[in-house]
Amino acid sequence: MKTFNKILILAIFFLIIWIDLPEHSFKFKRGKINLDFKIKPLSLEGQIFGWRIKKDFYTRLGLDLQGGSHLVFEAETKNIKKEDVEDAIASARDIIERRVNFFGVTEPVVQTLKVGEKQRITVDLPGISNVDEAIKLIGKTAQLSFKEETLVEDKKEATATPIFLRLTKETGLTGRDIKKAAVTFDSQTGKPQVALSFTKKGTELFAKITQRNVGKPVAIYLDDFILSAPTVQQPILEGNAVITGNFNLEEAKKLAISINSGALPLPIKLVEQRNIGPSLGKDEVRKSVYAGFFGLLMVLLFMIGYYGKLGMIASVALIIYGLISLAIFRAISVVLTLPGIAGFILSIGMAVDSNILIFERIKEELRKGKEFETAVVLGFGRAIDAIKDANITTLLVAFILFNPLNWEFLPQFGMVRGFALTLAIGVATSLFTGVVITKRLIEAFYKIKN
Repeated sequence: MKTFNKILILAIFFLIIWIDLPEHSFKFKRGKINLDFKIKPLSLEGQIFGWRIKKDFYTRLGLDLQGGSHLVFEAETKNIKKEDVEDAIASARDIIERRVNFFGVTEPVVQTLKVGEKQRITVDLPGISNVDEAIKLIGKTAQLSFKEETLVEDKKEATATPIFLRLTKETGLTGRDIKKAAVTFDSQTGKPQVALSFTKKGTELFAKITQRNVGKPVAIYLDDFILSAPTVQQPILEGNAVITGNFNLEEAKKLAISINSGALPLPIKLVEQRNIGPSLGKDEVRKSVYAGFFGLLMVLLFMIGYYGKLGMIASVALIIYGLISLAIFRAISVVLTLPGIAGFILSIGMAVDSNILIFERIKEELRKGKEFETAVVLGFGRAIDAIKDANITTLLVAFILFNPLNWEFLPQFGMVRGFALTLAIGVATSLFTGVVITKRLIEAFYKIKN
């Protein structure tokens, strides 16, 4: 069992190192020796149980580090019912993100923000400086449409068997003809589905469409993106329809919100635009790396100089802490900003605090004349309560700053949240490394039996 545990730990450590690898090219040529290879972090692509998986592990830089544009749009909600405003804003946010991704922007950050009675949507476009086309694309009101399929013979192909092209054509039914889309559940299977209710004009149009398309799909489009293509089972004449499919509750909610966005057009206007040059970002990244490196080096030197062998163990644990934290940042796709880097550097101090508390407790026990093995056990036991209290308090502050429930009386800005997220990840990781890894390293170094 111990051998299995060692192999498992080595495998996890190897995986962390692989995730943390920098992307770098090496070229070496001398005589007959010609080396040209690249180092890349872990990248996954494939299928598991029918689910397609594609995941790249690399460091994602925010707007302030990579450069790009920051846009703020204000939504016009006066023509929207009060109970529908939240859904309309959520729909607009999803539509903007879909459009920006279609435009080719990588890792956009699209967030909703309420300022007084005004509803706003902020869009960060890292790596994009010329955003005129993107602004036009984002600001366009969403258009929901229904299209039916038709088969047209391809007369260009002279073959014995006629070849038909499957084309779609507009039906004239749009989002303006839908009253509401809502998530319901099938009474027989219990699976989620999306129920549609049409206006009087929409009821008439939809009845004609379903009558001529029984057994055929009718596709629902939002702008140029297909949302769903349900097959018509029977003519629907009463103005109520249900979209069924193999989707879960979250997918059904998103579909309903997307359809409602066409039924509830939400005009938005650009109220702020700021461009950030990439040179500023590179300069700040370099300064941050220097600050983090020298800060970590001073901490390591202090720990080794003051605690000797225990300090060396703490330094190894601190390096492991940094590797684990970076792997988590890459694994959950944390977008690093300057405040985010600051939160991570601050969490390094929290990691050192845990080791200092443990070591001071061990020294207290040694001064009482206890054997080293006993002092280690008692020192960890008495330090753990103080470590947990300190870390839980910091995690609570990080939770408040991150504001996951979007409370208006708390911060709602992306950079504050970035600071809170990296701080929380760092503190949680430091709690693990300070208590678990440091203890295991001491036991292995001093050959203490559990």
